[in-house]
Parts: sequence; C-alpha cells; structure tokens
Amino acid sequence: MRQIVLDTETTGIDPNQGHRIIEIGCVEVIERQLTGRHYHVYVNPEREIEAEALAVHGISNEFLADKPLFRDVAEEFFNFIEGGELVIHNAAFDVGFMDAEFARLNSKRVTADHCGVVDTLAIARAKHPGQKNNLDALCKRYGIDNSSRELHGALLDAEILADVYLLMTGGQTALSLDAGNDGEGGIASIRRLSAERRPLRVVKAEPDEVSAHEVMLDVIEKAGGEVLWRRLETDPAH
Repeated sequence: MRQIVLDTETTGIDPNQGHRIIEIGCVEVIERQLTGRHYHVYVNPEREIEAEALAVHGISNEFLADKPLFRDVAEEFFNFIEGGELVIHNAAFDVGFMDAEFARLNSKRVTADHCGVVDTLAIARAKHPGQKNNLDALCKRYGIDNSSRELHGALLDAEILADVYLLMTGGQTALSLDAGNDGEGGIASIRRLSAERRPLRVVKAEPDEVSAHEVMLDVIEKAGGEVLWRRLETDPAH
C-alpha cells in the first residue's frame, strides 16, 4: 500500500473566507516503510497572512513573495498524491484547503475521488480518549523526538506524523536484532548473553500489596467475573 503523510500551512483557518495554502509537505510510505521520497513546496497565497497563523508557522508574506502560485504547482502536487492513501492529522482541515485550491483552478478534482484519506486525529482520539492528541502530545506519548519543532512546518510535521502514525497503528515496524548490521552479507548478528551472567533480580510483592491484590480479586469474583489468576494458582497443569 502506498501512503502519503501530508501536512499544509495556511494563511488562516477557513478556506471559505478566502484563506490559502502557503506550504505543502508530504512523505511517502510504502508497506509501512518510509521510502525517502517526499514533496515539499512553498506557495505564494496572493493575500495577507493572518497574525494568528504567522505566530503558528512563522512564514511571512515577504518570504513567499517570490514563490510559485498554487496553479504553478498543482499538477506536480496532484501527480505525487494521486492514487495514494493520504495520512493527515485533522484531515478535514487540510483536505478542505486542497479542494478549495483545486476549485479555484476550475478543476473538477476532489481529493477524496482520487485518494483515500486517513485521519490520525480520529485514530488518536479513539485510542486515547479524554487526552491531548495534538502532534506534540502524541510525540511525547510515543517517545518521538520533536525538539526541532519550534514552529509548525509542513514537511517537518509530515515527517514527525509519519513516525507517530506508524507507532500508533502498529508499534515496531521493522525487526532489528543488532543496531550495527555488521554481520556477513549485511545481515544483523544476534548478541547472545553470557551463560556466566548474574541471575536477574526477582522483586516479590510486599504483604500489603498481596492483601490488596486479593481484595481486588474478591471484588471481581463478586461481580461475576472470572479470576484466571486464582485458577492458575490452583491448577497443577499450570
């Protein structure tokens, strides 16, 4: 499966009020592996950027003055994403802006007609209800380094979101037995532990912890639940 992790930066929050895309960042993922291919462009929006948006991404009209217009990059951008599954955090926002930009070109292109769309914000809310699920919070939750993310940037955010998405939807995506890849033929070697190593320390529960555990098991049984722990303790087969 070919997936495109995508992010945009804009002049404001509502394309229906004439706000425009000013940056697009995409990274390609095939069969849950980053391929190294990406698409990144800054776009002259032909209008002023709102102060609130400028505070978020730090991209100024002066910086964008010599950048291409959306109509100049639309075909290249569409060719990069066509047929892929778009992975976007708060997908309705970005897709709404993309469709508005295509509509300004009198194009009949609607993103959902040419691409699948996966909303990582919806996935995060389902997995972590009641918690913060913005990109910074997810990076912290999944141990992803986002220290270089002082301001929003479409390509950087797409790269970070790719890591978040892969961890959030499948955990480890590649087995690495050795970080070095120094084995013969490029195959990683297995590091075996010495038979003379000291045994692992066994930490046993304190008496008050055992008592609290038994109370909890009693509560579960009283409520009609099956306590597998006690079955394991009494079943000689285990």
